[in-house]
Amino acid sequence: MIFIVCGVAGSGKTTIGSHLADKLNLPFYDADDFHPENNIEKMKLGRPLTDADRVVWLRQLSIRVVKWENDGGAVLACSALKEFYRQILIPIETDKVKWIVLHGTKELIADRIKKRKGHFFDITLLDSQFEIFENPSYGWHYNIEYQADEIAEAIVKRYKGKN
Repeated sequence: MIFIVCGVAGSGKTTIGSHLADKLNLPFYDADDFHPENNIEKMKLGRPLTDADRVVWLRQLSIRVVKWENDGGAVLACSALKEFYRQILIPIETDKVKWIVLHGTKELIADRIKKRKGHFFDITLLDSQFEIFENPSYGWHYNIEYQADEIAEAIVKRYKGKN
């Protein structure tokens, strides 16, 4: 099983995803770690990525997702902001992927971004993330007002049929 934790920057994808991976004894991957250097430089400069910037990155991730599923599963933190991006990432209909969609207010997320250290994401890009985010009608949706570990535990319980 592949769990893809998605949402805008600062919504807790990495934190919740790593907690989830620990609880399910699965490897954790952050899609940000696979961005080409030119994408990272662009974001550091406060310039939003275009669809063209994201396509190659998402296609490379898609190949990795197939490998990770064949290796026994994984948790991936990936913004996957548009349906178009999600279709590139997972181009076929499959029951081997669980989408975890994180939601929160812009104020809460901006506050979290301001407090984090060592990440390349420039807070001035947050508005662009909210502008292009297409909330999927599918997947499991969670409010990020709760603690990351509580959200991860709720996901595990739901997955194991205990909720």
